[in-house]
Amino acid sequence: MRYLLRPHLFIFVFIFLVSISINANESINLNEEVLGLTLFKSFITDPSSHLSSWNQDDNTPCSWKFITCNPVTGKVTGIALNGLNLSGKVGEGLEKLQNLKVLSLADNNFTGNINPDLSLLANLEHLNLSRNGFSDRIPGSLMNFGTIKFLDLSENLISGPVPEELFINCLSLRSLSLSSNNLEGPIPSSLSNCTTLNHLNLSGNGFSGNPDFDSGIWLMSRIRTLDLSHNLLSGSISNGVIGLHDLKELCLNNNHFTGALPSDLNLCPHLKKLDFSNNMFTETVPESLSTLSSLSYLGLANNMLTGEFPKWIGSLTSMEHLDLSGNGLTGTLPETLEGLTSLTYISVSDNNLNGSIPDGLFELGFDKIDLSRNELTGSIPLGSSKLFESLQSLDLSGNHLTGDIPFKLMSKLRYLNLSWNNFQTRMLPELGYFQNLTVLDLRNGTFLGSIPDNLCDSGRLGILQLDWNSFTGAIPDEIGNCTSLYLLSMSHNSLNDSIPRSISQLKKLKILKLEHNQLTGEIPPELSQLENLLSVNISYNRLQGRLPSGGVFQSLGKSSLEGNLGICSPLLQGPCKMNVPKPLYLNPFAYGNQNGRHGGDESSKRFKHHRLLSVSSIIVILAAGAIFIGVLITLLLNINSRRRLAFVDNALESCSSSSRSNASVSMGKIVWFDSKTNPDDYCIVNPESFINKANEIGVGVFGTVYKASVGDDNNALAIKNLVVSNMIPYPEDFDREVSVLGKVRHPNLVSLKGYYWTPKLQLLLTDYVPNGSLHSKLHERPPSTPPLSWRNRFKILQGTAKGLAYLHHSFRPPIMHYNIKPNNILLDENLNPKISDFGLTRILSKLDKHVMNNRFQSALGYVAPELACQSLRVNEKCDVYGFGVLILEIVTGRRPIEYGEDNVLILNEQVKIMLEEGNVLECVEESMGEYPEDEVLPVLKLALVCTSQIPSSRPSMAEVVQILQVIKTPIPPRMESR
Repeated sequence: MRYLLRPHLFIFVFIFLVSISINANESINLNEEVLGLTLFKSFITDPSSHLSSWNQDDNTPCSWKFITCNPVTGKVTGIALNGLNLSGKVGEGLEKLQNLKVLSLADNNFTGNINPDLSLLANLEHLNLSRNGFSDRIPGSLMNFGTIKFLDLSENLISGPVPEELFINCLSLRSLSLSSNNLEGPIPSSLSNCTTLNHLNLSGNGFSGNPDFDSGIWLMSRIRTLDLSHNLLSGSISNGVIGLHDLKELCLNNNHFTGALPSDLNLCPHLKKLDFSNNMFTETVPESLSTLSSLSYLGLANNMLTGEFPKWIGSLTSMEHLDLSGNGLTGTLPETLEGLTSLTYISVSDNNLNGSIPDGLFELGFDKIDLSRNELTGSIPLGSSKLFESLQSLDLSGNHLTGDIPFKLMSKLRYLNLSWNNFQTRMLPELGYFQNLTVLDLRNGTFLGSIPDNLCDSGRLGILQLDWNSFTGAIPDEIGNCTSLYLLSMSHNSLNDSIPRSISQLKKLKILKLEHNQLTGEIPPELSQLENLLSVNISYNRLQGRLPSGGVFQSLGKSSLEGNLGICSPLLQGPCKMNVPKPLYLNPFAYGNQNGRHGGDESSKRFKHHRLLSVSSIIVILAAGAIFIGVLITLLLNINSRRRLAFVDNALESCSSSSRSNASVSMGKIVWFDSKTNPDDYCIVNPESFINKANEIGVGVFGTVYKASVGDDNNALAIKNLVVSNMIPYPEDFDREVSVLGKVRHPNLVSLKGYYWTPKLQLLLTDYVPNGSLHSKLHERPPSTPPLSWRNRFKILQGTAKGLAYLHHSFRPPIMHYNIKPNNILLDENLNPKISDFGLTRILSKLDKHVMNNRFQSALGYVAPELACQSLRVNEKCDVYGFGVLILEIVTGRRPIEYGEDNVLILNEQVKIMLEEGNVLECVEESMGEYPEDEVLPVLKLALVCTSQIPSSRPSMAEVVQILQVIKTPIPPRMESR
């Protein structure tokens, strides 16, 4: 680096010497700032020439753009370069600006480390480096002078622990944000020195431990907003430690906190936002919250809270957002909710609530109501005009509601889900006038009667699902007005008559499901013109005749066609019934012969013989034609074997080419789960093109993994080709299960970015982890590569435990892995573990015995005994067993089962024997070098507890995480460098 800087230094020394001969002392000082800024600019790439006014020949930089000077002293006090698309590094030069108070470089593309020379700015008060690409660690000297009041390093790639010395001198600090980085370890205890801190945001990192004890953070009495969400923090929040009397916002969501909710939050009278969702809190919602009269946001979703729904919530009259979903609350929705006149969002889904919906609840001005998946009964309240004018999303699915649908025109309603209820009423015809309705889901709602012909008068409907009802009559021709539809599903009803030709007007249609009805006639040939149509199911109707000649119909499988009267397809057995007039072979004498009837018998015999020959010939011709058509269709199917179907929902983002022709290969499209994912960064025209031997990076029982470098920047993705073949015939089934996995976000889990679906091919698109698997580091290490140090091995154990705990305790039902082994633990650049292949048993629930047996064979030694015994209950303790074996493998460097010439060595049994004999440390891998015995010994004991033959004797993964945290001891200095 020094050699790279010498040309810069030479240039500026020369300029500096020239300036001495021209200017007085005051001018020299001004030129110091010019020289410093010009040097700073030399490290920057400025594609739009925003810094063109920065001229090194000027005597002062005060006229330059983005520079602020003190009008009295003429010194530079501010640099604001926000959002200028600058890149490069923050190099030398800024240390010359000793009067600088504000430095803001937010929303650019700066990379490299944070220059420690910034600590030389003795008067710096405001430092904003957010939303860049800074990496490495935070310099511990950054706030040496103690003048910084505002520090924002959020949304970068900064990693490692936060140094304790960073907050030794922070008495001036008012606002600190380190959110959305890769920071880890405990929150520094020195943070409690920042006694004037008002705003603290550490969200979106990998901080661990219990802030209750590690940092004294609850005693920082001047905190107003505190965001510790999306970390790995754990433990309980004890009563009596919250001294944050000025607190207005507290966000602890998406961590691993346990125990009861603190009951002394009423000591924070100014609290407006409280978000404890996605943790493991238990017991009841404390009634002390009822005194928080300013509370407007309460999020307690996805915990393990029990007890009755709190009736006192009606006293929180400032409440605007209420989310208690995903718990175990019982009882009824209280009438007191109607007193929350400011409430715009309510979600109590996935609880055990019963009773009816309070009438007054539907008189409020909600934006969103979600009461789904409870045990609610009775009818839907009438609702008020205020509700009809404001409501955008209504989900009442998965209850026992009955009666009529009382809705009037809702001008803003976009999402309506009434599925899985027991209404036993006709479908509301006014739904056609809901001008903004894009999703209508009435599946299994026991709706009766015919489908209204004005359903799509608004033209906005994108998803229409009417399956599993009792709809009768014909599909209305007006369905062609639904020009925005991409999913039309009317299966399992009693619809009759023919399929309307007007469906061919739905140019955006992706999926058409009409199976299990009483539809008759032929399939309209015009449907082959729907270029975006990717999936069709017309099975179990009364259809007959030819399939349309083009489009998706060329590749329909048997399951999409079977159960009809006589569809003509080589995939189906039985008669092929054509609904067309048959040719007539007439006896010319049938109507009399005016030329005479003598010789009529002979003529009749000749005609009879001729007719028999004609019929025989016709049979032969038809048979030959059928064989020819069969061969032709089979050939076409082979030619189009690469044609794939894709399920597309309302979150679909795709960069596939939209243009098609009959001669081009039809491809599926990609569903991206993360709203932050830019499809242009991962543009994949055809994911199947990466499925080749050259891109293969791994093979497992669940499928083969390929690496894909995509987009203009060659972003890396891993593509797993699942071994499901056609085991998942319906895209909805696949999407339902994969969507759950798409929500999983944890630093120690491989993120599922999206998927690609066809009936014959299912691909999972995940982050690419560059450092290979733990298996390769333990068992395939080249002699020139040093072994993993104990520090890294322990870090891998901790990270893996945290990832499994997140899967087990953050989802209901828990996501289980069933295949924990080193091959499925991937390592990033810093040897942080990332668990792959989690939750695949959700997707592959229909795997045949051969595949399942292969999976267990490949995981021999890791499989819990109860998985081989059907009489035992299988739960998340299976993963605990696999983790225990993983511990032994990491510590010993040996495989769980090793075969000798005349014996078989089972690792956990050998370690258990050595522990009983008192020489268990002899099994530790010798090549690892030094290690702290007071860590290794209890880790081995933990492994043996985890591999207990009795599932109930094993700890939970949350308990394992806590045990490892207790075991961890400071690493001696001589081992830090390992």
